[in-house]
Amino acid sequence: MSPFLPALSLALALSLPATLHAQDSPLTKRFSACMDKSGGVTATMIECMAEETERQDARLNKAYKALMASLSAPRKKQLLDAQRAWLKFRDGNCDFYHDPDGGSLARVSANDCVMTMTAQRARELEQLGP
Repeated sequence: MSPFLPALSLALALSLPATLHAQDSPLTKRFSACMDKSGGVTATMIECMAEETERQDARLNKAYKALMASLSAPRKKQLLDAQRAWLKFRDGNCDFYHDPDGGSLARVSANDCVMTMTAQRARELEQLGP
């Protein structure tokens, strides 16, 4: 394991609440309230993230369907290809955060990655939509 990972993990843990509670965040107030109540307990934080990921995934799917409905056939194919590539990237990128030697913080980081990237993609598709 890299000697920098513990320091990086600590820095990430300390910055996580500020990142997750940013006013311009695409994440919901329900998530923020859940995290505030978590008391920093890893299992509770992961539950909060799982619930928010479900909300963001539903948001992403709604935006995707609305955008898809507004496109011509060739553009639909492009969006389908782009979405498949994005999913592959998100999953591979976030899997990297789940370092087997990183302890429970690595799991929190991986879950945060999926949740945040899903929310960002939902926002992006909403902005592209009709």
